[in-house]
Amino acid sequence: MSLTLDLSRTSAAVSTAPVNLSGLTRGELRQALIDAGICPPEKAKMRASQVWSWIHHYGVTDFSLMTNIGKEVQAKLAEAFTLARPEIVERQVSKDGTRKWLIRTAPGIEIETVYIPDVGRAGALCVSSQVGCTLNCTFCHTGTQKLVRNLTAAEIVAQVQVARDDLGEWPSPKEDRRLSNIVFMGMGEPLYNLDHVANAIDIISDNEGIALSRRRITVSTSGVVPQLDALGTRTQAMLAISLHATNDALRDVLVPLNKKYDLDQLMAAIRAYPGLSNARRVTFEYVMLKGVNDSPEEARALLSLIKGIPAKINLIPFNPWPGTDYECSDWKTIERFAAILNKAGYASPIRTPRGRDILAACGQLKSESEKIRASLRRAGQAAAAGTVEAA
Repeated sequence: MSLTLDLSRTSAAVSTAPVNLSGLTRGELRQALIDAGICPPEKAKMRASQVWSWIHHYGVTDFSLMTNIGKEVQAKLAEAFTLARPEIVERQVSKDGTRKWLIRTAPGIEIETVYIPDVGRAGALCVSSQVGCTLNCTFCHTGTQKLVRNLTAAEIVAQVQVARDDLGEWPSPKEDRRLSNIVFMGMGEPLYNLDHVANAIDIISDNEGIALSRRRITVSTSGVVPQLDALGTRTQAMLAISLHATNDALRDVLVPLNKKYDLDQLMAAIRAYPGLSNARRVTFEYVMLKGVNDSPEEARALLSLIKGIPAKINLIPFNPWPGTDYECSDWKTIERFAAILNKAGYASPIRTPRGRDILAACGQLKSESEKIRASLRRAGQAAAAGTVEAA
């Protein structure tokens, strides 16, 4: 049973736009070509394979560049479909090499995507699954932005395409990739948009296209328990859990979704996650909040909570934002916490904050840039009003 949020009322603009073939699975692409009269059913598999390769291996955005397809068919494709990339509203590069793109996929629909070098095998792309978020995690600035709607598979795949355009990774390299990992850790809760997330993963992992291994694709969830089995079964993606607390009383505050799916339910679902093993460990994400969840007692409680689960723990120094009541734990406190976990045999890397100077660090996406852009708009409106008053 899918828990994909019904946001059709706010997604009307998407449905009236030309279909972007980038967001169709192989089966959907074959059917779309048949329905549009591009080719008869008996030739659809071959034609779809050709189009697929041009889109996802070569990264073309113009049907006329598909040189093994006749010009008449190219014209039909261009009339019925689009391959257009979304608008890049802003591109920023951090002093540490992190890149951030503010992407507009439709009027009023803006998302942020971040490329972090030297993460995973070579570099990781943090993608968003929703515009805004419903979870209201109290330590997360991104969560202060209200949910607008789910992203389509095309809008999720487009984030990967934009990054690969910028990194110069077309055609898809077999080796020496700069973008080697995908993490669904951007805006939104992926398991509330599982259908589109699963389709996007199918597209991204296809061996004749972008060809990223599913073991290099990680989906992070705050704990939508009923969807965990479906996530593993449908995507075979690596699982990350936004945990941050070891007891229900504290997690109810930090991650309000815990009131619906408590830790007992969550841990049982994690233990049953399809494919979980020492080779496919779950990642627990744990933001370090000064005086809240960073004591040695909490570290030992964490070990008790995850006992027997093949896992690693990412310790995330809190990234402050205006108006928050939380502070980042002292570095010595974080190291002491990590040492307790390491001694028990769990890998517990301390995540180095990346891209803070361009507001690209964990928990900073979109909401802060939205605030800045709104401030600039207000300043511009005030200046215009002053000009009119002076006249």
